Amino acid sequence: MKRILILALVVFLLAGFAVTPVLADQGGKNAGCTTIQDGTLLDSKGNVIEIGRDQWGYNYQAHTYNGWWDNYSRPDTVYQGTWGSPDETWLWMKWNEAWLSNKSCDGDSLLDRHSGYSSYIGSGAWLTNHLIGWYTGSDGNVHQWHSFVKIVAAPADATKVLGVWYAADGTEIGPDIWGSFAIIQGVTSDPYGEYPGRPNPEEFIEYLSPLRAGLGNW
Repeated sequence: MKRILILALVVFLLAGFAVTPVLADQGGKNAGCTTIQDGTLLDSKGNVIEIGRDQWGYNYQAHTYNGWWDNYSRPDTVYQGTWGSPDETWLWMKWNEAWLSNKSCDGDSLLDRHSGYSSYIGSGAWLTNHLIGWYTGSDGNVHQWHSFVKIVAAPADATKVLGVWYAADGTEIGPDIWGSFAIIQGVTSDPYGEYPGRPNPEEFIEYLSPLRAGLGNW
């Protein structure tokens, strides 16, 4: 579980956008909102956000990140890794509109979070992280490992007890993370079985929510 929490830490660093509680009054769809197509929305470093995948791996219009682990924080020097090489790690992230919007409806130049809600609680926000990495085994060959995690915003009627979120009927949702979210699924895989911390040679479910592991209807 510690491994999952470390992996999940990535997601709140999505270009460093500010988390400002707002209650958006959009009127109609996108009414009064600024979109990426307008060419005026900025990232945390003041760069204009463009349509499509950027040099680090973010595609904010599509709600995805697809790039090297070393680039998720948008460093000044873009890391150029080699697919399949030992000690390299590739990261795929996907999120919904409630997690990080592809527009701004609150009047600033940053992409909105939990738009229409005063906080993430009850917003239905979700995110997935998928890591792929490689290492050299005792046989001298390069082997691949995977790690996958799902995270959701806690429902408005959920209760947190000793670091675990529970639904209104008392069913466990999942371990708390960042105070407003729950991990609902964590899966790792290391077919060769020698990567540190992943001793299971087959796919291993580290955690599965007793309530449900689907991303919808939260």
